[in-house]
Amino acid sequence: MTPPVTTSTPITPLTPTLQRVAQHLANGFVPQEIATQSGLSAVTVRQYIRDIRECLHCPPRCKPPVIVHRLFALQQVASPTADRPTPDLSSDQLLLLKAVAEHSDARDIAVAAKLAPADLRAALDQLLADTGAQDTTQLVILAHGWNLLTPEQTHATQSGASQ
Repeated sequence: MTPPVTTSTPITPLTPTLQRVAQHLANGFVPQEIATQSGLSAVTVRQYIRDIRECLHCPPRCKPPVIVHRLFALQQVASPTADRPTPDLSSDQLLLLKAVAEHSDARDIAVAAKLAPADLRAALDQLLADTGAQDTTQLVILAHGWNLLTPEQTHATQSGASQ
């Protein structure tokens, strides 16, 4: 299993331009929507997202939910506010939520959530339904708004994972 993204190297601060693109990501926009909203080309937006990944020390194939989680956890973008009440999630659902925020590979998510890989899709679908999230990126955004994935919890997890 690939461990969550951790590093002892300090992150590289985002430039103002990268910060604007990162905030769009943190608002749940996909690259094409960011390009439309910002007036940048789609190619430029994709390059900026690669640059953001590098600044956060995320691997090249790091998925949007993980990037968004790191942006919030490292306080590189404004924290979201909850637009709905915090759902009552089971400890298994909270574990799955954390796994989605920290891992990009489906197998790694399943292992971190202590699920059989064959059961991951159904568990994720149920978690999305219970939270009202349309996708895993929005799930991570909502979870930060509900303080279910706080920077302190992330730091504790990463410290434990790197030992």
